[in-house]
Amino acid sequence: MGRTALALARLLLREGAEPFISELKDQAACGEIPAALDDLGAAWECGGHSERALAGSALVVPSPGVPPASPVLQEARVSGIPVTGEMELAWRFANARILAITGTNGKTTTTELVRALIAACGHTVLLAGNNDTPLSAAVMAEPAPAYIVLEVSSFQLELAATFQPWSAALLNVTPDHLAWHGGMDAYIAAKRRLFAKQTSGDTAVLNDDDAIAASLDVPPEVSVWRFSLERPQDRGLWVRGDGIFHGGDRVARTADTPLPGRHNLQNALAALCMMRAGGFAWDRVLAGLREFKGVEHRIEFVAEQDGVAFYNDSKSTNIDSLKVALESFDRPVVLVAGGRGKGADYRVLRPLVARHVKTLVTLGEDAPLLEEAFGDLAATRRASGMHEAVTAARDAAAPGDVVLLSPACASFDMFDNFEHRGRVFKACVHELVKG
Repeated sequence: MGRTALALARLLLREGAEPFISELKDQAACGEIPAALDDLGAAWECGGHSERALAGSALVVPSPGVPPASPVLQEARVSGIPVTGEMELAWRFANARILAITGTNGKTTTTELVRALIAACGHTVLLAGNNDTPLSAAVMAEPAPAYIVLEVSSFQLELAATFQPWSAALLNVTPDHLAWHGGMDAYIAAKRRLFAKQTSGDTAVLNDDDAIAASLDVPPEVSVWRFSLERPQDRGLWVRGDGIFHGGDRVARTADTPLPGRHNLQNALAALCMMRAGGFAWDRVLAGLREFKGVEHRIEFVAEQDGVAFYNDSKSTNIDSLKVALESFDRPVVLVAGGRGKGADYRVLRPLVARHVKTLVTLGEDAPLLEEAFGDLAATRRASGMHEAVTAARDAAAPGDVVLLSPACASFDMFDNFEHRGRVFKACVHELVKG
């Protein structure tokens, strides 16, 4: 009983159906959604799935993230009631061309970038999917946009049967959500469903540097584009030196993307492939790329003072995210890290920390573990809060250095969520710069 259920209820009511929303949590945990459903005239229940949940149902739509093995879904299948996903159902009502993007990492940045590039070309466009806007809401927009850019998770793809995006991109595949899917093979199979119903006139964009993505089968009539940082591509984009090439033609510069890091260059190549394959105005595409500021809390540039650049990577809640962040800079880093850890062994990052980090500022519950892992590699300071951490980091930084918040931990020991943590960091930085 969240945003997705509310948006889907509106769509179903518009189409003449009678939605019934059933929620395991009690009503107090559902916020304002029950009252909003009452205003729509949609029936609902909280505190468990009663017999009403399936009685007389023609279709069952689980919210994203409800496991396929959920007892109520198993009961529906045994009863012969079809089970489908919100994305699968909503796309059938779309009057826009859909550009869909999936991958273990980089989805949010790439979808935001594609949306910005389409808008820079002068077209109407909405962002939806595995973010704040369900596809059910986007397909009801009036007037309908020309394009919808869709961030797609493996959970959503698990129930995709007829979903057919006009353009689809797979950024990468690494182990993730394996317990939910039942193993790596099933996880890859879910990603493959992004392309399964594409046909002539559709485009598939694949990362040729990712072994799984590169080897993925797509229908033979689909136009396949590939991107690579390592090897030339006949149909697709690749990098040599400071140039971005399409086949043998230099079509852009790596400096055209302002986002730091190898991973962001891959994200940019994926977005540019979708734009070039889609026939968008290339000059406008590059202008939009140069203006793109990135996504909040993901290696987000905040400010610069006296040659010291401040970056907010509060979305870094595990060691893999910290690894990507550190690899994004070729300048000395003053690292602000710590929070509620997830039991990971920080020591696996010792070689990377030794190469990149000149000073470590720790805070939160895992501060002692971070100091134990890296304290002999860099000067270390402990802070009691974010303001103290930012001040200590600035004092340790010299012109040409980067102050990077990349906690490698969850935020819940000191903040509401990673967004709250990032906003507090940025407020402290702006206060310091203004002062």
